[in-house]
Amino acid sequence: MLVLTRRSEEAIRIGDDILIRIVEIKGGQVRVGIEAPKGVRIYREELYQKIKNENLQSICSDDVVFGRLKEVFKKI
Repeated sequence: MLVLTRRSEEAIRIGDDILIRIVEIKGGQVRVGIEAPKGVRIYREELYQKIKNENLQSICSDDVVFGRLKEVFKKI
């Protein structure tokens, strides 16, 4: 992991297309602005983990549903 120190209004660039700017530092919070191409998805970590977990649950439930459907169609 790369750890950088930035002050308000300073920025970090990732590649040619992504700019991360420190907008404001107030108390224990930092406001961050991100400029990236429209096709780049940007999520807060906790939201990304929730989406990832729900997708994994969806895959597992599909196997269960598929198994049940398979049994139903065997009887026909």
